[in-house]
Amino acid sequence: MADRTSSSITINASAPEVMAVIADFPAYPGWAEGITAAEVVSTAEDGRAEQVRITLEAGPIKDTYVLAYDWADDDAVQWNLAEAGTMLTGMTGAYRLAPGDGSTEVTYELAVDVRIPMIGMVRRKAEKRIIETALKGLKRRVEA
Repeated sequence: MADRTSSSITINASAPEVMAVIADFPAYPGWAEGITAAEVVSTAEDGRAEQVRITLEAGPIKDTYVLAYDWADDDAVQWNLAEAGTMLTGMTGAYRLAPGDGSTEVTYELAVDVRIPMIGMVRRKAEKRIIETALKGLKRRVEA
């Protein structure tokens, strides 16, 4: 897997409030640009998703894949590709939350591999766009 791309944003809410939105996968189509469906396939004993089937439509890229999640309370969640799609061959990512004074700094890390050859610089630029869009959408959703 390639190097990860990352970015951060400060959200005016507590870490548990932010993580509740991150963990609410069925709501993703309402705020996560490009995601048209997010179906929880399996859950852990604590009720959080272990695997989620994601349907993505972002410009020319249309794909369905399954991600496996590993939760660290309300501090972080990491994921990796459990079932590849037609375009997506690899993905690792994480949301890391750092509580502040009445706010939470959220860092999103992402690395994606696709079937089509892509120059590293172009791939990182695409990852950066995905991350920035996701962080802005998360901030809008949590602060609404």
